[in-house]
Amino acid sequence: MNVVIIKGRLTKDPDIRETQGNNPLKVARFSVAVNRRFKREGEPDADFFNVVAFGKSAETIENYMHKGNEIAVRGHLQTGSYQNKEGQTVRTTDIVLEEFDFCGGKNDNGSTGTKKTSFGGNPFQRVDDVNDEELPFN
Repeated sequence: MNVVIIKGRLTKDPDIRETQGNNPLKVARFSVAVNRRFKREGEPDADFFNVVAFGKSAETIENYMHKGNEIAVRGHLQTGSYQNKEGQTVRTTDIVLEEFDFCGGKNDNGSTGTKKTSFGGNPFQRVDDVNDEELPFN
């Protein structure tokens, strides 16, 4: 069984690319900082995990997720390797995203930046003045 579930914050904006070919596919790569449950003096407070998402998940992450946003990820571990410019073999371990949930509020990291959406703005609008008598239910 190969299942990984993490919840943390993006360490930077996702890196978005597209595959080549007749049917290009979006690929989103990002890292998530996950606070350690128990902290020891002199040791790091968090672990950093690389995540890769494909297709519609990558598009959604591109549009809505930015540095500091909190995300819950479920996926599986995948290892790989490549040759760097110096000819050395570099081994990689990524979480391949299968499901995810947005966590926190609109600006949960305290930033004032706007989120990109495919709707041209925030698709959810605040309703301030609602007259309860006009609602079709009690």
